[in-house]
Amino acid sequence: MPTAAMLVIGDEILSGRTQDVNVQVLAQALGAKGIGLAEVRMVPDVEAEIVGAVDALRSKYDHVFTSGGIGPTHDDITADCIAKAFGVGIDVREDARAILATNYADPENDLNEARLRMARIPDGAALIDNPISKAPGFTLGNVHVMAGVPKIFAVMVESVVATLEGGAPLISEEHRVESGEGDLAAPLAQIVARHPEVSIGSYPRIVDGRFQVNVVARAVDRAKLDAAMADIRTL
Repeated sequence: MPTAAMLVIGDEILSGRTQDVNVQVLAQALGAKGIGLAEVRMVPDVEAEIVGAVDALRSKYDHVFTSGGIGPTHDDITADCIAKAFGVGIDVREDARAILATNYADPENDLNEARLRMARIPDGAALIDNPISKAPGFTLGNVHVMAGVPKIFAVMVESVVATLEGGAPLISEEHRVESGEGDLAAPLAQIVARHPEVSIGSYPRIVDGRFQVNVVARAVDRAKLDAAMADIRTL
C-alpha cells in the first residue's frame, strides 16, 4: 500500500481558534484509494518549520498533502516554502493568473498585488484545479499543496487522489461491546495476536452512564477481516 502524510499549516490551527476538519476528509479519500495516511503534522506559519517538515515528510512517504497558507495575505507563505524546499524559483505564472482572473468581474483592477500572490507557483509545478474560488493549488514532486478552507480542500483532494495509483482499498468493520476497556483489554490482546494482518483498535465511550467500547478492525483482505471480526463478536 502506498503511503502518505499530511502537513497542516497555520497559526490559527495551533492556537485553537480554528478547528481542523481536513484530516478526516483526506484520510477517508486516501483509504478508499488504497493509500495509507501514516502521519499528520501541524506547524505554524514559520518558514523554517514548514520547509523542514516538507523535506522530512517527502523523503519518507510516497505522497505529502499540505493544507493552508496559499491565500493573499502576508502570512500565506506555503508556496514560497515549497519552492525553497525543492530549491526552485517562484513567480506569478501566466496560466495561474488567467485562471484566477476568471473569478473577478474586472480582473485588470481587481487582481491587485495581494491577490496575485495566489498565482505565484514554484517552477515546474502542475496546477491543482479549484472550481470554487479559482485560486489553484499545485503539485511539485510528490507534494500536493492545497487550500485550508475545508470546501476547497475537499474538491482539491478529490481531483488529486483520482490521479494517484493506489493499492487494495482499506476496509473496516466495527462491533460495540457493552463493557469497560479494562475488562476487554486481555481478551482483545489475544485476538490482536491471532490476526497480525488486521489493525484492531478499541475506542471507549460512556452512554447513559454505562461504559461501551467500539472495537474497529481494518484490513485490505476481506477474509482476514471477517475472521478477526468473528473473534471480536465472541466478546
